[in-house]
Amino acid sequence: MMKLVLASGSPRRKELLSQLGFLKTDKDTPFEFDILAADIDESHQQGESAEEFVQRLAQEKALAGLALYGNDKQAIVLGSDTIVVQGETILGKPTDAANAAEILASLSGKRHQVMTAVALTDGTKTISRLVITQVQFCELTEADILAYIATGEPMDKAGAYGIQGLGGNFVEAIDGSYSAVVGLPLVETRALLCEMQVL
Repeated sequence: MMKLVLASGSPRRKELLSQLGFLKTDKDTPFEFDILAADIDESHQQGESAEEFVQRLAQEKALAGLALYGNDKQAIVLGSDTIVVQGETILGKPTDAANAAEILASLSGKRHQVMTAVALTDGTKTISRLVITQVQFCELTEADILAYIATGEPMDKAGAYGIQGLGGNFVEAIDGSYSAVVGLPLVETRALLCEMQVL
């Protein structure tokens, strides 16, 4: 019996993955998964495109999760990573409040990309998908930015905002997958889980 493992400490990814449970064809067994946080080096490598970077991180998280869970156990591990990209710049998590203000000011009134990669591995086979969503921010005043930073929400999020939280107040439009911007693209994740015969 293969066990599904989510290699992420993100409560948002846990919630999204849980939503796929109703699609399980075998109704006799509940849709359950273990959770562990796989710690990897998330440094960007020279010459690596944003797309290559986020896909590598998702795959490395899945493989690190498998190693942590124990290769002797029958497990399929899901790793995922989300980055925010503006032009050629990858916007990570802010280092401090001043950096968060810089990031949010750079997003104000502009369009950026959110790239989310998801990978599944059983140690023998690794499959992955990349989802790119266009996000349009409204114009932000300095007061908007400072008020948002004061809530603390931007500090642990790529691009210094969470679309599913207070940061959603700044999102004028999206073109693509909402769930991918939150952290786990549901349609693509479902396809991967079906391919690995988890669903």
